[in-house]
Amino acid sequence: MARFSTSPASNWFPKMPTKGPAGGSVEVIFAPRSLLWIRALFWVRTIALVSAIACVLAFAIAILGTLAGAAAGETESGQSRPLSAAQTYEGMITDTRCGARHSPAIGRAAANCTRICVRDGEQFVLVDGDTTYVLEGDAVALKRVAGQRVRIVGTLNGKTISVTSIVSA
Repeated sequence: MARFSTSPASNWFPKMPTKGPAGGSVEVIFAPRSLLWIRALFWVRTIALVSAIACVLAFAIAILGTLAGAAAGETESGQSRPLSAAQTYEGMITDTRCGARHSPAIGRAAANCTRICVRDGEQFVLVDGDTTYVLEGDAVALKRVAGQRVRIVGTLNGKTISVTSIVSA
């Protein structure tokens, strides 16, 4: 039979009954600083330390990425890059969905196809050979020349042209 003590010492040294080799009961005592407890404590502390180091490294990488991104947006003199000056671009006005090739299977002219695609949420683009520029500007003027070859004057920022004037070519 297993015996359990209710004395205050039983909180520090709990007794666990188990079966002995001869079938009798054996009492196993787990002390608070047993080898099993020390190993468990070691792994808990190790995992906590590794987690803390991982958090610090993640925070450091995030800060370095932010600083690198901010530095990339500035020139060596410390000023932001200016937008390029107004230039003239020539090409065909179309939309981001169809590009330079409108499907003949839909049975629409390039101008109508472009207007429908833009109405459905696409953007106007200027296709100049293999280069495509997204156009920002007067939507009414862009719709008027949709599907046509045009000469545009505007400011380039990345792959976007801010249109200042449009002339049919």
